[in-house]
Amino acid sequence: MGDGAAKTELFEQLARVGKALGSGKRLELLDLLAQGPRSVADLAAVARLELTTASSHLQALKRAGLVTTTRHGTTIEYALAGDDVAALWLALREVAARRVADVRPAAAAYLGPEDTEEIDRAELLRRVSAGTAIVLDVRPAPEYAAAHIPGAVSIPLDELAGRLEEIPADQEVVAYCRGALCVFSHDAVRLLAARGRRAVRLVDGFLEWQLAGHPVDVHDR
Repeated sequence: MGDGAAKTELFEQLARVGKALGSGKRLELLDLLAQGPRSVADLAAVARLELTTASSHLQALKRAGLVTTTRHGTTIEYALAGDDVAALWLALREVAARRVADVRPAAAAYLGPEDTEEIDRAELLRRVSAGTAIVLDVRPAPEYAAAHIPGAVSIPLDELAGRLEEIPADQEVVAYCRGALCVFSHDAVRLLAARGRRAVRLVDGFLEWQLAGHPVDVHDR
């Protein structure tokens, strides 16, 4: 029979990961880092946090082994510790969506009405292979530069209205963003449809694409 104190210590060590994940803002930071490494200042700005608060959350994630740091001069850059951390975040999200009743209405309130057509990854690959669609990455440019779906065109959502001429009017657009809980692709399809363009969105996003083992391109601007 195992030692009771040793067992308690084991489970306390396992709980360090759970404690680190016990904050909505830390989950948001993991979601951002799933797109690629970022500086503390950039993460703080995107997550709408004070710099010291963002740093405190990131240190909690680091103590649990979920993120790593690299120094570039005076800048500290954070990254996910590995694909297993990205998979953990995805699994947590999926379990919460299935088991917590409040997740679905919260997601609906954030993403808006179900008024945009969606396709899955297999259908995206089929349409690209057939040459019938343009893949549009509407994430911020640094996220596209970190990694993106091969052949995707980068037009961040906040630039899309002013850059429509860059998208051939006679081709369908498949827009994607960070993941299934990213609003950018929803808003992009709404904007494109309002301008008379044929557009659909990828049902999930880059996180799910990468974890599924599909190829990605890096620094191809």
